[in-house]
Amino acid sequence: MKKLGIVVTDPNDWTANALISEAEKRGFQTVCPDLGKLETYISRDVKHTTNGTDLSDLDALIIRDMGSGSNDAHLFRFDVLQDLAKNGKIMINPPAAIQNAANKFHASCLISEAGIPTPHTFVTQDTDSAIEIISKLGDVVLKPVFGYKGIGIERIKDNVVLAPDGTSCPAEVYDLVSSYIGEKGIVYIQEFIENPGRDIRAFVIDGKIAGSIYRKAPDGCWINNLSQGGSPQRCELTAEQERICIDAADAIGAVYAGVDLIEGEEGCYVLEVNATPSGAGIYSSLNINVAEHILDTIENRL
Repeated sequence: MKKLGIVVTDPNDWTANALISEAEKRGFQTVCPDLGKLETYISRDVKHTTNGTDLSDLDALIIRDMGSGSNDAHLFRFDVLQDLAKNGKIMINPPAAIQNAANKFHASCLISEAGIPTPHTFVTQDTDSAIEIISKLGDVVLKPVFGYKGIGIERIKDNVVLAPDGTSCPAEVYDLVSSYIGEKGIVYIQEFIENPGRDIRAFVIDGKIAGSIYRKAPDGCWINNLSQGGSPQRCELTAEQERICIDAADAIGAVYAGVDLIEGEEGCYVLEVNATPSGAGIYSSLNINVAEHILDTIENRL
Protein backbone atom coordinates (compact mmCIF):
# COMPACT_ATOMS: atom_id res chain seq x y z
CA MET A 1 0.00 0.00 0.00
CA LYS A 2 1.40 3.40 -1.01
CA LYS A 3 1.87 5.94 1.77
CA LEU A 4 0.75 9.52 1.10
CA GLY A 5 1.45 12.46 3.38
CA ILE A 6 -1.01 15.37 3.26
CA VAL A 7 0.70 18.26 5.02
CA VAL A 8 -1.88 20.34 6.89
CA THR A 9 -2.25 22.17 10.21
CA ASP A 10 -6.03 22.80 10.25
CA PRO A 11 -8.01 19.56 10.81
CA ASN A 12 -11.16 21.28 9.51
CA ASP A 13 -9.61 22.44 6.23
CA TRP A 14 -11.98 21.57 3.36
CA THR A 15 -9.26 20.95 0.79
CA ALA A 16 -7.20 18.73 3.07
CA ASN A 17 -10.23 16.64 3.96
CA ALA A 18 -11.15 16.31 0.27
CA LEU A 19 -7.60 15.10 -0.46
CA ILE A 20 -7.69 12.60 2.41
CA SER A 21 -11.07 11.23 1.29
CA GLU A 22 -9.98 10.89 -2.34
CA ALA A 23 -6.66 9.27 -1.39
CA GLU A 24 -8.33 6.70 0.81
CA LYS A 25 -10.82 5.88 -1.97
CA ARG A 26 -7.83 5.01 -4.14
CA GLY A 27 -6.25 2.75 -1.54
CA PHE A 28 -3.54 5.06 -0.20
CA GLN A 29 -2.48 4.90 3.41
CA THR A 30 -2.69 8.55 4.45
CA VAL A 31 -0.99 10.47 7.22
CA CYS A 32 -1.19 14.20 7.95
CA PRO A 33 2.23 15.55 8.91
CA ASP A 34 2.18 18.86 10.77
CA LEU A 35 5.31 20.80 9.83
CA GLY A 36 4.94 22.77 13.05
CA LYS A 37 6.09 19.59 14.80
CA LEU A 38 8.91 18.81 12.39
CA GLU A 39 12.20 17.51 13.83
CA THR A 40 15.45 16.56 12.14
CA TYR A 41 18.19 14.29 13.49
CA ILE A 42 21.54 14.43 11.72
CA SER A 43 24.22 11.78 12.24
CA ARG A 44 25.65 9.49 9.56
CA ASP A 45 22.38 10.09 7.77
CA VAL A 46 19.55 12.63 8.01
CA LYS A 47 16.13 11.79 9.42
CA HIS A 48 13.13 14.14 9.20
CA THR A 49 10.14 13.23 11.38
CA THR A 50 6.84 14.76 12.44
CA ASN A 51 3.98 13.30 14.48
CA GLY A 52 6.05 10.13 14.76
CA THR A 53 6.24 9.76 10.97
CA ASP A 54 9.55 9.45 9.15
CA LEU A 55 8.95 11.57 6.05
CA SER A 56 11.40 9.52 4.00
CA ASP A 57 9.06 6.52 4.42
CA LEU A 58 6.28 8.27 2.49
CA ASP A 59 5.88 7.68 -1.23
CA ALA A 60 4.62 11.21 -1.90
CA LEU A 61 3.63 14.44 -0.18
CA ILE A 62 0.87 16.95 -0.92
CA ILE A 63 1.59 20.31 0.70
CA ARG A 64 -1.67 21.96 1.74
CA ASP A 65 -0.10 24.52 4.08
CA MET A 66 3.22 25.25 5.74
CA GLY A 67 1.77 26.32 9.10
CA SER A 68 2.38 29.46 11.10
CA GLY A 69 5.60 30.39 12.84
CA SER A 70 8.70 32.57 12.77
CA ASN A 71 10.92 33.16 9.75
CA ASP A 72 13.49 30.69 11.11
CA ALA A 73 10.79 28.03 11.50
CA HIS A 74 9.53 28.54 7.95
CA LEU A 75 13.07 28.42 6.54
CA PHE A 76 13.68 25.17 8.44
CA ARG A 77 10.47 23.63 7.04
CA PHE A 78 11.29 24.67 3.48
CA ASP A 79 14.85 23.39 3.83
CA VAL A 80 13.57 20.00 4.97
CA LEU A 81 11.18 19.82 2.01
CA GLN A 82 14.01 20.85 -0.32
CA ASP A 83 16.17 18.06 1.11
CA LEU A 84 13.39 15.53 0.55
CA ALA A 85 12.79 16.80 -3.00
CA LYS A 86 16.53 16.61 -3.76
CA ASN A 87 16.41 12.96 -2.76
CA GLY A 88 13.55 12.21 -5.15
CA LYS A 89 10.47 12.63 -2.97
CA ILE A 90 7.36 13.33 -5.09
CA MET A 91 5.69 16.55 -3.93
CA ILE A 92 2.78 18.67 -5.02
CA ASN A 93 3.75 21.40 -4.94
CA PRO A 94 7.55 21.33 -4.99
CA PRO A 95 8.92 23.54 -2.21
CA ALA A 96 10.59 25.89 -4.70
CA ALA A 97 7.20 26.59 -6.31
CA ILE A 98 5.59 27.33 -2.94
CA GLN A 99 8.42 29.72 -2.09
CA ASN A 100 8.19 31.41 -5.49
CA ALA A 101 4.45 31.97 -5.16
CA ALA A 102 4.53 33.02 -1.49
CA ASN A 103 6.83 35.94 -2.24
CA LYS A 104 4.75 38.37 -4.32
CA PHE A 105 7.83 40.35 -5.34
CA HIS A 106 9.72 37.32 -6.64
CA ALA A 107 6.56 35.92 -8.26
CA SER A 108 5.95 39.22 -10.07
CA CYS A 109 9.50 39.11 -11.43
CA LEU A 110 9.10 35.53 -12.67
CA ILE A 111 5.73 36.27 -14.27
CA SER A 112 6.94 39.42 -16.03
CA GLU A 113 10.17 37.78 -17.21
CA ALA A 114 8.07 34.98 -18.76
CA GLY A 115 6.29 37.59 -20.91
CA ILE A 116 2.99 37.24 -19.04
CA PRO A 117 0.91 40.43 -18.65
CA THR A 118 0.91 41.77 -15.09
CA PRO A 119 0.00 45.20 -13.66
CA HIS A 120 2.68 47.86 -13.24
CA THR A 121 4.40 47.08 -9.94
CA PHE A 122 6.89 49.06 -7.89
CA VAL A 123 8.79 47.95 -4.79
CA THR A 124 10.81 50.38 -2.71
CA GLN A 125 12.37 50.91 0.70
CA ASP A 126 11.94 54.67 0.53
CA THR A 127 8.75 56.52 1.51
CA ASP A 128 9.33 59.50 -0.80
CA SER A 129 9.88 57.22 -3.81
CA ALA A 130 6.69 55.35 -2.92
CA ILE A 131 4.68 58.58 -2.71
CA GLU A 132 6.04 59.65 -6.10
CA ILE A 133 5.00 56.42 -7.86
CA ILE A 134 1.60 56.41 -6.15
CA SER A 135 0.95 59.93 -7.46
CA LYS A 136 2.16 58.92 -10.93
CA LEU A 137 -0.02 55.77 -11.19
CA GLY A 138 -3.03 57.45 -9.56
CA ASP A 139 -4.84 54.31 -8.43
CA VAL A 140 -2.85 51.61 -6.64
CA VAL A 141 -2.97 48.87 -4.06
CA LEU A 142 -0.38 48.22 -1.38
CA LYS A 143 0.11 44.53 -0.63
CA PRO A 144 2.15 42.61 1.92
CA VAL A 145 4.89 40.77 0.04
CA PHE A 146 4.06 37.73 2.15
CA GLY A 147 0.28 37.80 2.49
CA TYR A 148 -2.84 35.75 1.86
CA LYS A 149 -6.64 35.96 1.62
CA GLY A 150 -6.58 39.67 0.84
CA ILE A 151 -5.46 40.51 4.38
CA GLY A 152 -3.50 43.75 4.76
CA ILE A 153 -4.26 45.10 1.28
CA GLU A 154 -4.79 48.88 1.04
CA ARG A 155 -6.03 50.95 -1.90
CA ILE A 156 -5.03 54.54 -2.64
CA LYS A 157 -6.84 56.46 -5.37
CA ASP A 158 -6.06 60.09 -6.23
CA ASN A 159 -4.04 60.30 -2.98
CA VAL A 160 -7.01 59.17 -0.87
CA VAL A 161 -6.99 55.91 1.11
CA LEU A 162 -10.10 53.85 0.34
CA ALA A 163 -11.84 51.38 2.63
CA PRO A 164 -12.83 47.97 1.18
CA ASP A 165 -16.34 49.35 0.49
CA GLY A 166 -14.87 52.17 -1.61
CA THR A 167 -15.45 54.97 0.90
CA SER A 168 -12.61 57.28 1.87
CA CYS A 169 -10.59 56.70 5.05
CA PRO A 170 -9.17 59.38 7.33
CA ALA A 171 -5.69 57.83 7.08
CA GLU A 172 -2.97 59.97 5.52
CA VAL A 173 -1.22 58.42 2.52
CA TYR A 174 2.25 59.37 3.74
CA ASP A 175 1.59 57.89 7.20
CA LEU A 176 0.20 54.68 5.69
CA VAL A 177 3.21 54.20 3.41
CA SER A 178 5.61 55.04 6.23
CA SER A 179 3.97 52.45 8.48
CA TYR A 180 4.28 49.79 5.76
CA ILE A 181 7.98 50.50 5.35
CA GLY A 182 8.52 50.86 9.08
CA GLU A 183 6.97 47.43 9.73
CA LYS A 184 8.18 45.46 6.71
CA GLY A 185 11.19 47.45 5.47
CA ILE A 186 9.65 47.70 1.98
CA VAL A 187 6.37 48.53 0.31
CA TYR A 188 4.93 46.60 -2.66
CA ILE A 189 2.80 48.88 -4.85
CA GLN A 190 0.69 47.58 -7.72
CA GLU A 191 -1.40 49.47 -10.24
CA PHE A 192 -5.13 48.99 -9.61
CA ILE A 193 -6.81 47.65 -12.75
CA GLU A 194 -10.35 48.89 -13.30
CA ASN A 195 -12.50 45.81 -13.65
CA PRO A 196 -16.13 44.60 -13.71
CA GLY A 197 -16.17 44.10 -9.91
CA ARG A 198 -14.68 40.63 -10.06
CA ASP A 199 -11.52 38.69 -10.72
CA ILE A 200 -10.92 35.16 -12.00
CA ARG A 201 -9.42 32.26 -10.07
CA ALA A 202 -8.31 29.54 -12.48
CA PHE A 203 -7.12 26.16 -11.22
CA VAL A 204 -4.18 24.73 -13.13
CA ILE A 205 -3.21 21.12 -12.48
CA ASP A 206 -0.36 19.45 -14.34
CA GLY A 207 -0.45 21.91 -17.23
CA LYS A 208 -4.21 21.82 -17.74
CA ILE A 209 -7.14 23.93 -16.58
CA ALA A 210 -9.31 21.98 -14.14
CA GLY A 211 -11.87 24.77 -13.86
CA SER A 212 -12.26 28.45 -13.13
CA ILE A 213 -14.52 30.76 -11.16
CA TYR A 214 -15.28 34.43 -10.95
CA ARG A 215 -14.81 35.88 -7.50
CA LYS A 216 -17.34 38.70 -7.37
CA ALA A 217 -16.90 41.44 -4.79
CA PRO A 218 -19.90 42.61 -2.76
CA ASP A 219 -21.63 45.62 -4.34
CA GLY A 220 -19.45 48.70 -4.06
CA CYS A 221 -16.43 46.81 -2.78
CA TRP A 222 -13.12 46.39 -4.57
CA ILE A 223 -11.66 43.29 -2.84
CA ASN A 224 -12.80 40.07 -4.54
CA ASN A 225 -11.31 37.39 -2.28
CA LEU A 226 -13.85 34.83 -1.07
CA SER A 227 -12.48 35.18 2.46
CA GLN A 228 -13.25 38.92 2.28
CA GLY A 229 -16.91 38.49 1.28
CA GLY A 230 -16.57 37.70 -2.41
CA SER A 231 -18.89 35.12 -3.98
CA PRO A 232 -17.89 32.38 -6.45
CA GLN A 233 -19.60 32.17 -9.84
CA ARG A 234 -19.15 30.01 -12.92
CA CYS A 235 -16.52 31.24 -15.39
CA GLU A 236 -15.60 30.02 -18.85
CA LEU A 237 -12.07 30.99 -19.84
CA THR A 238 -11.13 32.08 -23.33
CA ALA A 239 -8.31 30.24 -25.08
CA GLU A 240 -6.02 33.22 -24.40
CA GLN A 241 -6.90 33.27 -20.71
CA GLU A 242 -6.21 29.54 -20.46
CA ARG A 243 -2.80 30.04 -22.05
CA ILE A 244 -1.94 32.88 -19.67
CA CYS A 245 -2.91 30.83 -16.62
CA ILE A 246 -0.98 27.74 -17.67
CA ASP A 247 2.07 29.87 -18.49
CA ALA A 248 1.86 31.64 -15.11
CA ALA A 249 1.77 28.37 -13.18
CA ASP A 250 4.71 27.13 -15.24
CA ALA A 251 6.69 30.32 -14.54
CA ILE A 252 6.27 29.72 -10.81
CA GLY A 253 7.11 26.02 -11.17
CA ALA A 254 3.78 24.87 -9.73
CA VAL A 255 2.11 21.57 -10.57
CA TYR A 256 -1.09 22.74 -8.88
CA ALA A 257 -1.91 26.44 -8.74
CA GLY A 258 -4.67 28.97 -8.34
CA VAL A 259 -3.96 31.74 -10.83
CA ASP A 260 -5.68 35.08 -10.23
CA LEU A 261 -6.56 37.12 -13.32
CA ILE A 262 -8.10 40.58 -13.53
CA GLU A 263 -10.02 41.76 -16.60
CA GLY A 264 -8.93 45.25 -17.64
CA GLU A 265 -9.92 47.42 -20.59
CA GLU A 266 -6.77 46.38 -22.48
CA GLY A 267 -6.90 42.68 -21.64
CA CYS A 268 -6.26 40.31 -18.74
CA TYR A 269 -3.43 40.56 -16.23
CA VAL A 270 -2.09 38.02 -13.76
CA LEU A 271 -2.33 39.44 -10.25
CA GLU A 272 -0.68 36.54 -8.45
CA VAL A 273 -0.29 32.78 -8.29
CA ASN A 274 -1.23 30.73 -5.24
CA ALA A 275 0.66 27.45 -4.87
CA THR A 276 -1.48 26.18 -1.97
CA PRO A 277 -4.98 27.24 -3.06
CA SER A 278 -8.24 26.10 -1.50
CA GLY A 279 -10.52 23.96 -3.65
CA ALA A 280 -13.69 24.82 -1.71
CA GLY A 281 -14.86 27.68 -3.95
CA ILE A 282 -14.63 25.76 -7.23
CA TYR A 283 -16.36 22.77 -5.65
CA SER A 284 -19.28 24.81 -4.29
CA SER A 285 -19.81 26.68 -7.56
CA LEU A 286 -18.92 24.07 -10.21
CA ASN A 287 -18.91 20.74 -8.35
CA ILE A 288 -15.32 20.23 -9.50
CA ASN A 289 -13.23 18.41 -6.93
CA VAL A 290 -9.60 19.41 -7.42
CA ALA A 291 -8.58 16.57 -5.11
CA GLU A 292 -9.44 14.09 -7.87
CA HIS A 293 -7.13 15.87 -10.33
CA ILE A 294 -4.32 16.16 -7.78
CA LEU A 295 -4.51 12.44 -6.95
CA ASP A 296 -4.51 11.64 -10.69
CA THR A 297 -1.26 13.58 -10.94
CA ILE A 298 0.25 11.83 -7.91
CA GLU A 299 -0.62 8.41 -9.33
CA ASN A 300 0.87 9.34 -12.70
CA ARG A 301 4.16 10.19 -11.01
CA LEU A 302 4.42 7.11 -8.79
